Amino acid sequence: MRRKLLEILACPIDKHYPLSLHEIEVKDDIISEGVLTCTKCGRFYPIVEEIPIMLPDELRNQEEDLSFLRKWQHKLPREITHQANPVHLN
Repeated sequence: MRRKLLEILACPIDKHYPLSLHEIEVKDDIISEGVLTCTKCGRFYPIVEEIPIMLPDELRNQEEDLSFLRKWQHKLPREITHQANPVHLN
């Protein structure tokens, strides 16, 4: 995902703009792994293989979200890994 995309992305739940970006892996100024967060509703949206996954709660795969959080918990802030919506680590 290119940083410029942040200029047009909003939370699909509450339409809040802008979203916060937490970069995990960046290659040639392209974010290959990271997280977008909505500061209004507290939801996180993973960036996987350069693609932001911005689905509403009912279409999200909880196991995939948890797996992503477990994989990157050492590089993400605790408010994402342990407090974010719709799922988080206990």
